[in-house]
Amino acid sequence: MPDTSAGLLDRSRTVAGPGYNRWLVPPAALAIHLAIGQAYAFSVFNKPLGSLISGDPAHPAPTDWTPGQIGWTFSIAIVLLGLSAAIFGKWLERVGPRKAMLASALCFGGGFLIGSYGVHIHSLPLLYFGYGFVGGIGLGIGYISPVSTLIKWFPDRKGVATGMAIMGFGGGAMIGSPLAVALMNHFKGSAPQGVAPTFIAMGIIYLLFMQWGVWTIRVPADDWKPAGYVPSTDHNAMITTGNVSADNAIKTPQFWLLWVVLLCNVTAGIGVLETASPLIQAVISGTEKGKGMDTAALAAAGAGFVGLLSLFNLLGRFFWSSASDKIGRKPIYLVYFGLGVILYALAPTLGLGGQLTLFVVVACVIISMYGGGFSTAPAYLSDLFGKYQVGAIHGRLLTAWSTAGVLGPLIVHSLSEGRKAAGFTGAAAYQTVFYTMAGLLAVGFLADLAVTAVNAKYQEKGPVVAEAGGH
Repeated sequence: MPDTSAGLLDRSRTVAGPGYNRWLVPPAALAIHLAIGQAYAFSVFNKPLGSLISGDPAHPAPTDWTPGQIGWTFSIAIVLLGLSAAIFGKWLERVGPRKAMLASALCFGGGFLIGSYGVHIHSLPLLYFGYGFVGGIGLGIGYISPVSTLIKWFPDRKGVATGMAIMGFGGGAMIGSPLAVALMNHFKGSAPQGVAPTFIAMGIIYLLFMQWGVWTIRVPADDWKPAGYVPSTDHNAMITTGNVSADNAIKTPQFWLLWVVLLCNVTAGIGVLETASPLIQAVISGTEKGKGMDTAALAAAGAGFVGLLSLFNLLGRFFWSSASDKIGRKPIYLVYFGLGVILYALAPTLGLGGQLTLFVVVACVIISMYGGGFSTAPAYLSDLFGKYQVGAIHGRLLTAWSTAGVLGPLIVHSLSEGRKAAGFTGAAAYQTVFYTMAGLLAVGFLADLAVTAVNAKYQEKGPVVAEAGGH
């Protein structure tokens, strides 16, 4: 029973009573992830942020921020996502999801507000600190907050559970992209490109929206399990009945193989997502129909493409991770990487040939598997290490995302800018990007192939004792 003497944010106040319907928990997770998933829509700010002084994206002023400078905002946010998830993972397990979700909301919303002032005074360091550093901490804490909770509620459907928890993050841009475009159009008469007031509005909107998750989240009692649930290892001999602590998990080769798996998957996908809007505009501009489109129409097409990728990112997170419940985590990652290599290698040919529809289809499938890689990871970790401290282990694994947050955009910008400097335009400027990402996916394939069951010597001996306020 909840401890009524404890504070409203205390974990004991979130323990569900007998007969609680576990299907009421996923909406709380979605409220957090749909908000922080806005990070995937950051590319819609790239051109407006690059023309705050000139007012014309096509003719930037010498003092305008360059695409590379702006890209670091997103990279810093992703770096802090992984680092904060790793640092605060054990704290989350101790204090429970409600307090962590509130911290996430305050940081994510506050990051927008600080960033808006940086935009207003044209201070790049302040934009980095606000949206990148403070907002990135909110991303990390919010990202892992619902995951271990849902795994505890759905031990019989871990892939479905993690898909529900994380699909909102993939779908966040589906809301964030058109919202940002609409707000910038609304405010463009009162501020350069309408960016600063848009940041303020979005910060407040997301802070309030995330309160639904904060105050509705529930955790199961320590001895709770679904009616009739019997652990099964039918399809995957690597599923453990033991438990490995977060500190011991990082001593295993399996953890680091999965770290490489996530690094390769994220680096490849994030490079496309981070440049989604300018990338599709370049492809469209290379078609006969696209040559007659003005800047506003191309920008709208870019925002639409970001939203479409967000939809497939969302759907892939649920579809692929649910499929992993049937065929196993290791085989599903082999599908992600094997098929991904083919599609990444095919994409440049489609773009250069003006095959816009096929290019979009390939991009959507690629991003669906990118999303699936994220949502399957917590279930993979739970299979290998048990559910004890799986949230903290997941947080440490996300340092691979931090690394990819720098590596992905760095590869994209350096290769594409090099091609542009060599005289290549449109889709041709991104050709080597896709081939490089295909090579990274091949490395990820080999790393997943090497994953085996965790040695029992790393498991906790005797009954697992929960941390204070933990599980």
